[in-house]
This record gives sequence, C-alpha cells and structure tokens, in this order.
Amino acid sequence: MNDKPAFLVLDLESVVDGRLVQQVRFADRPQLSPAEAVAAYRTQLSEQTSGKSDFVPGTFHMPVSVAIAKVNADFELLDLTTIDRPKFRPQVIARKFWKGWVAHGQPTLVTFNGRGFDLPVLELAALRFGISVPQWFNASGSQYQQPRNRFNTAAHLDLQDLFSNQGAMQMNGGLNLLSRLVGGAGKMHTQGDMVQELWERGERERIDDYCQTDVLDTYLLFLRSRVMLGLIGPDRERQLYDQARAKVEILSTHSLALQEYLRHMRPAPVPSDDDDVFNP
Repeated sequence: MNDKPAFLVLDLESVVDGRLVQQVRFADRPQLSPAEAVAAYRTQLSEQTSGKSDFVPGTFHMPVSVAIAKVNADFELLDLTTIDRPKFRPQVIARKFWKGWVAHGQPTLVTFNGRGFDLPVLELAALRFGISVPQWFNASGSQYQQPRNRFNTAAHLDLQDLFSNQGAMQMNGGLNLLSRLVGGAGKMHTQGDMVQELWERGERERIDDYCQTDVLDTYLLFLRSRVMLGLIGPDRERQLYDQARAKVEILSTHSLALQEYLRHMRPAPVPSDDDDVFNP
C-alpha cells in the first residue's frame, strides 16, 4: 500500500469566541459576560431572520476539533485522526493542521462546504495566532494555480461545490443526505448545532468524536465522486468501502462513536436496470 497521503479529508468543529462577540457587537454593554454576549447575539440573529437561524458568523469562531482522514493516491483510507486531543487548544489545532499539511507535501484538501466555513475558520486562526503558511496563501503566478482559488481543485476539493455545480443548486439536506446515498451513517446523536452547548458543558471528546464521523461520511462521498469522474469503477469503490470499514473497526476499539458509526454503515451498491430503487 502507498502510505503517502495524496488527500486530506477534513472536518472542523468550532465554537464562538464570546469575548470577541462582546468587544465587537456589544462594546456599549461591557457588563455582559462572554456567554451572555453570545446568547444576546444569537437572539439578534434569530430576530433578523424571523427565527430561521441564530448561527453566529464564522468570523467569530475558533477551531476546537479538526478530524483528518489520510487518503493515498489510490483513494485508500490510511488513517483517521484528530488534533490535540484531549486538550483541544485552538492555537495548537490550527498550528498543527497547517504544519501537517505542509509536512505531508501539501496534499489535496477534501471537504464538504469547507470553502464556506472550515477553511476560512482555519485561515482566520492563522491570522489570530500569527501562523505563517506561505504555501497556502501564495498569490504569485497564474491565478488558477493559486491554492485558494475557488476552481483549483488540486489544492482544495469542496464536494458541496462539486455536487451543487458551484452553488447553482441549493444542496438541501447537505452531507447528512448525500452520505446516506453512498453508505455512510449520516447524522447520529450529535449534530453541528449542538457543538457550542457541548463545549460549554465540557463534553469536548464528544465533539471530537462527532467530527470524526463527519469525516468518514465525507470520505465515502469522496469515493463516489471518483466513480462519477471515471477514476474508479463501482467494484473498486466497494473494495475501498470494505477496506475503510475494516480500518474503522480497528480504530473503534476505544471509540464508542466509531462503534455506533459502524452499526449505521450500509453498503450502497449500484443498482442494475431491473432493480426496484424505490423498494431496495
């Protein structure tokens, strides 16, 4: 097996920096604690959207979990890991992520909506913590070859961009829906809108576990995208799926979250012309 990662499939979980919210949004109310400032801002956002969303913009977030699936050029899952467990220090997470990307030879980053959230949060963490990443922020040469260019999929492949045709279609259902189409577990007991509360309750390992399961969903979706692009066939996809499952079984020995993920994994074979896809 080629043990050099050609792709880093990643997912990030973050929490709101309440002190920053207080300083930027409520400077005229210095009596507010960071938690109170976040609560007040979420109330404002909910009112502004008629109750549709109270999500605090990513500019106020700090990374508290980054999970990475290392994948080789043959699309085999090499490893699944997270950064800085059990301390979950944002500055260490950001520094180790960027340093690791460079050390591995700048493999292609693979995300789901990473262009809209994960990567900007990590970029702002580099700004906040003074992390030098000239290889990523390189703006010299042809624009289309610059790593941060939206259409440079050799540097960053955002699967949401791929499946939504660069945003032409709203990807309603998101990763949860698409992962279920290709045999992933999708969302289980923990979901993204729970992360802030889990962090405040000190359930940080649960956040990290959730991040790993999202990466597995993203990896399986990545495999199906390789079928669509004609880079592998359905038989090879199933082989890689089975290999990934075997890898996760080994890693799940000390992870209840991965054990649960395995229980929800269901191979998604490509149907024949005579199969009833409404009643599989």
